[in-house]
Amino acid sequence: MSARTATPATDSSEPVRWGHSALTAEFAPADDGTLRAVRLGPPGLPAAPVAAATRAVELLLLGEGRGWSGQRSLETAAGARLRLRGHGSDRDGDWHRLRLDLHDPTTGLAAELLLDSPDGIPVVRARVRISNEGDAPRTLLAVSSLTLGGLPAPDALDLHWADNDWLAECRWRQEPLRARLPALHPGHGPDGRGRTGYASRGSWSTDGHLPMGALTDAGSGFAWLWQLESANGWAWEVGERRQGTYLALHGPTDTEHQWSQTLAPGESFSTVPVALSVVAGDLTEAMGALTGYRRALRRPHADHRTLPVIFNDYMNTLKGDPTTEKLLPLVDAAAATGAEYFVIDAGWYDDDAAGWWDSVGAWQPAASRFPGERGLHEVLDRIRSHGMVPGLWLEPEVIGVRSPVATSLPDAAFFRRGGARVREHGRYHLDLRHPAAVRHLDETVDRIVGDWGVGYLKLDYNISVPPGTDTGGTGSPGAGLLGHARAYQDWLAAVLDRHPDLVLENCASGGMRMDGAMLRLLQLQSTSDQEDFRRYPAISAAAPTAVPPEQGAVWAYVQPEFDDDENAFILAGALLGRVHLSGHLNRMAPEQLALVRDALAVYRSIRGDVARGVPFWPLGLPGWTDPWLALGLRAGETRYLTVWHREGGPAERALPLPELRGRDLAVEVLHPALPAGEATWSAGSGELSVALPRTPTAVLLRLTPER
Repeated sequence: MSARTATPATDSSEPVRWGHSALTAEFAPADDGTLRAVRLGPPGLPAAPVAAATRAVELLLLGEGRGWSGQRSLETAAGARLRLRGHGSDRDGDWHRLRLDLHDPTTGLAAELLLDSPDGIPVVRARVRISNEGDAPRTLLAVSSLTLGGLPAPDALDLHWADNDWLAECRWRQEPLRARLPALHPGHGPDGRGRTGYASRGSWSTDGHLPMGALTDAGSGFAWLWQLESANGWAWEVGERRQGTYLALHGPTDTEHQWSQTLAPGESFSTVPVALSVVAGDLTEAMGALTGYRRALRRPHADHRTLPVIFNDYMNTLKGDPTTEKLLPLVDAAAATGAEYFVIDAGWYDDDAAGWWDSVGAWQPAASRFPGERGLHEVLDRIRSHGMVPGLWLEPEVIGVRSPVATSLPDAAFFRRGGARVREHGRYHLDLRHPAAVRHLDETVDRIVGDWGVGYLKLDYNISVPPGTDTGGTGSPGAGLLGHARAYQDWLAAVLDRHPDLVLENCASGGMRMDGAMLRLLQLQSTSDQEDFRRYPAISAAAPTAVPPEQGAVWAYVQPEFDDDENAFILAGALLGRVHLSGHLNRMAPEQLALVRDALAVYRSIRGDVARGVPFWPLGLPGWTDPWLALGLRAGETRYLTVWHREGGPAERALPLPELRGRDLAVEVLHPALPAGEATWSAGSGELSVALPRTPTAVLLRLTPER
């Protein structure tokens, strides 16, 4: 049910207040008549002076520009003319919604700032819809999704951001904001011209950085954490104004992404959504709130509750070279250890002597790899005979330049610029705005899922194509890329509508498209292609910053040549996420397989808590080379902790858990069954001491109150 309150006509001199028990928002008019956000955060967060707050919407138009030149996205000429003409609020289930209706009388453009927030969670989701109510076309060059000013001065704040590279995802860093924004004290002019921030590049939304950032104020005890829910273009910036710090969040823009959008009279455009978590607490608490928001936002699916164990044949195992002969022993061994899904990764379609990379696209089984009357179905049948669900790898958005599909589909079904097809790393890129591209993929998926009975698709994406495509009536490559991304997400939603039990994994060379737009739709997210088990813990420990634990697929590639410490170390990294088992299980000794079975039995016993757990990091977010790492999950009164000791550092490490100080706790080692060390709890100091004298070793611990 939806309860709505609307005021079509608004007294622009009165503030607009909105919120719920965990979040309050207040918008007030400034002396220049623009609407500004003076309060956005938990109850108790002080309101900013109106003069320090930023305009509710910034709108950069072709032919108009800004009122103050520089790197900043603020002070747009059109944004200065937007006036509040109405607002409305409603509640839809657990979601509170606010609409602020702004209008520019000069151009006739209307800007609706749309805010949503789940009840009891201090996170707001924001987006802006621009509509041309005038009588002439207008070209947009940038539209903010959210701006917020009046934050503490840079001297009081720390900036947090996450570098994100292939094989090295989720590497959070921190420094004083003042180190990025030098104190200027300008003697003339309204403000400085610089800012700091990050933007995406190309169609890999997280190639270089996660679309996230944070500001923390240790003095006041508040934290601001944001994510931009874009599968391609995004930009965020933080800068200093005379009265504090500001934050501006954008989707694609002309400057960063070659994006522009012309609106004819009657047409509209919506920005990519962004989310802002504001807490009276530290970065960990803000991450916890964002985790709750992500769970509330995403498409419901049984996989989020059941967390089945997945075996995938690729990583450090078949590496894209599957055959019936190689797969059948792996299927039998995976079933014996307790796997519930078995995924055949890349290569199952490869029947080309010159290789499959630039010939993919038809997605038919390779007879040379799967001989006999049943072909690939012999393997799929074997998987099902063990009670497991079969899965296959696909890379749906690309067509190899040597594929017959490259000539059977029209040019308009592909990315193009200047009339030529965009070609990258031996592939063409499909444009899902074209019905022929959609039809090709619908036929592919309905054949694999509907006819073959496959219940899991790993959807990979191994090329990035900056800046996009100038086709489809958009005129700019950035707008074409955004249009395709939205069409691709519509296609994914339609696939799940037709096949509601299907599980979809989002992969882009690992974590190169690990963004909120994709995670809202798809059930799992590949966290990395990292093959070195010693390096992976820094990724798996930090992955819950980007994705809820139950959606974060972590490789557990055990091997017969590894010793028990090494295999236990590998398995430990996946037990507080989604287990993606791999490795040559069929070659392992019975005692090695027993170690794997024991670990998966532990996982099945705790996965209900993993599905609702809130992450925390008692040693802080992991550094890439830190010898000691720790990831925790809080599930009610229970705490789970995975602790790794890599090479270097002392043999024992104390993990501070100050919120549990003074409480008597029982400490259990859940994994491995024969632990490589020990853990003791001190209620007086509120510290858990973990001793792991050998390296590399790891343990999974459970802490519960003693009754």
